Amino acid sequence: MTVVRPFRALRYDPARVDLGRVVVPPYDVITAEERETLYARDPHCAVRLELTRDVADESSTDYTEVAETLAAWRRSGVLTGDAARAFYAMRQRFRAPDGRELVRDGFFAALRLESYDARVVRPHERTMAGPKADRLRMLRATRANLSSVFLLYEDPEEALAATLADAFDSEDTARARDASGVELSLAPLREPEAIDVIERFLGERPVVIADGHHRYETALTYRDEQNASGDAPAAWTLGFFANAYAPGTLLLPIHRVIRKAKLPTEAAWRERMPGWSQAAYPLRGPEHVAQALAEHLEPLAGRPAFAADDASGILRVFSRPEPLGERLMVKVAEDEILAGVFGLTADDIRDGAVSFPKSAERAATEVRAGEGTVAIYLNPLAPEDVFRVTAAGGRMPQKSTFFAPKIPTGLVFRLHEESA
Repeated sequence: MTVVRPFRALRYDPARVDLGRVVVPPYDVITAEERETLYARDPHCAVRLELTRDVADESSTDYTEVAETLAAWRRSGVLTGDAARAFYAMRQRFRAPDGRELVRDGFFAALRLESYDARVVRPHERTMAGPKADRLRMLRATRANLSSVFLLYEDPEEALAATLADAFDSEDTARARDASGVELSLAPLREPEAIDVIERFLGERPVVIADGHHRYETALTYRDEQNASGDAPAAWTLGFFANAYAPGTLLLPIHRVIRKAKLPTEAAWRERMPGWSQAAYPLRGPEHVAQALAEHLEPLAGRPAFAADDASGILRVFSRPEPLGERLMVKVAEDEILAGVFGLTADDIRDGAVSFPKSAERAATEVRAGEGTVAIYLNPLAPEDVFRVTAAGGRMPQKSTFFAPKIPTGLVFRLHEESA
């Protein structure tokens, strides 16, 4: 089903740059303020291959400057092309929000593009036209995959774990620590036997896009523009693959902050939430929210449950006793909380009535800064939820999942001209 193959990566020369200073998060999670910081951090920072320095320039650029920068760095030797094809095993050692140290192993590969109808590469979220138009201009200008799509495969028995782990014993392994403290290891995997194991394993199963839906759909559009098929470079894209069931695959919740609706009264909460029970707990400040949720919301996982924080010093935890079953709490939140309690429509949400912070502390801070009336905290989904929904051909509400840590940009690039 899923077809992957080794490729010749373009990579930073570690003798010319500090790898930890040039790798960056995916373009779509870099804020406007962070752009300037990243641009200033290193003259060869990968952000210069992903984003304009000024957000205002995005709508008008054709990314010719990025193509010129890419070419200049290749001429100077800052970026060098590998002579042989390889998969590239990546290890991320990181600390989870609860303090646990986790390790996620995966690998970069060239992925043959398939339409969603083929049910080989499966999306779990819907996309927006604006980001795809932006990334298409980038792809046309550079003819390169500068950041990867992040895909998950099902491997409960961890059949690929040993193959990937063995790669990091190589002397060719590059190591770095990124700005967020994640320890990165990258190792070319060229042994024919290991390559065959990976190709055969994925060839028997589909994959699900965890992050990078816009990048994947942009690659499909570009493939069709180029009438590319078979081994043509544009018929493939850059993917990073990880096991959804490995201990280091961390799926975090994305919370909701109600920005443009009134805070319900006590009576309104009861009236609009029939069948829900409510408990109240003292809550000090944003830095204490995660612990409060661990104590009072996480034990309710598997049931309809959420917490509400209006900055009053009280955390309200709502729940119902029955199991969620096939339902997703993000969908319950959309129907019964955003719409049922606050009266928000899908258009309201698209127009900014709700923000989607990726940490409970950030959500609590927004409410206390007057940027919203109440924060709605959710428990995370499980990988099984993602595969169950996508296997049935469904998609989740936007902002349903946050896989951590993100896949960094800058460890490997895939040039179309080097991939034929």
